[in-house]
Amino acid sequence: MLLYDSPVSGNCYKVRLLLAHLGLPYERHTVDVVDRSDRRALLGALNPALRVPTLVLDDGRPLAESNAILWFFGEGSRFVPDDRYGRAQVLQWMFFEQYEHEPSIAVVRFWVAYSGRPEAFADRLEERRAAGYRALDVLEGHLEGRPYLVGESLTLADLSLYAYTHVAHEGGFELDRYEAIGHWLERVAAEPGHVAIDA
Repeated sequence: MLLYDSPVSGNCYKVRLLLAHLGLPYERHTVDVVDRSDRRALLGALNPALRVPTLVLDDGRPLAESNAILWFFGEGSRFVPDDRYGRAQVLQWMFFEQYEHEPSIAVVRFWVAYSGRPEAFADRLEERRAAGYRALDVLEGHLEGRPYLVGESLTLADLSLYAYTHVAHEGGFELDRYEAIGHWLERVAAEPGHVAIDA
C-alpha cells in the first residue's frame, strides 16, 4: 500500500495510527501541505479533491478521506463495536470530528503553526478558535466519567478525534482547562501499538 501523506496533518496521522495498531505495512509519499502546485499531477487520477491522505491499495484502487480510510481498515477489527448501535455511535463521533472539530481546531493549528503567514488569517482567527473551544467543550462533557468515546475500549472514534485534539495547543488552544480530555489523551497514548504523530 502507498499512503500519500503529510507528517504534520492530523488527518494523515489518524490513518498512520490505525495502521500501526493493526500492524499493516505501507509506504509513505510525503506531500507538502502548504505548496499545492503539484497536487493535480500527483493526485488528480486518485482523488478528485486533491487532498491527503490518499491511499492506494495493493490492487491499485485509491481511497480518500481519512475517516473513510479508517472505516475500511477498522471494520471487523477491535476498533469497531460488534453491535449496530455501537457502530452508529462510532460514526456519530467521526462525523462530529469532520464537521465540528477538524474545521476549527485543525484549521487554526494550520494557520498559526504551519501556513507561514498567520497574519493573513488574523481577522478570522478568534471566530474559528471560539468554534474550536465549543467542540472541545462537547468532547469534555461527553468524556466526563467515561474512559473512551464509545464503550469501554478504544475505537475508531477515539483515533479520529485524538489526532487533532492532542496537538490543539499548537493552534493556541489551552487544553489544561479540560481534565477529562487530558485523561483521555493519556489513555489513548498509553494503548499498545500507539505511535506519535512524528514517528
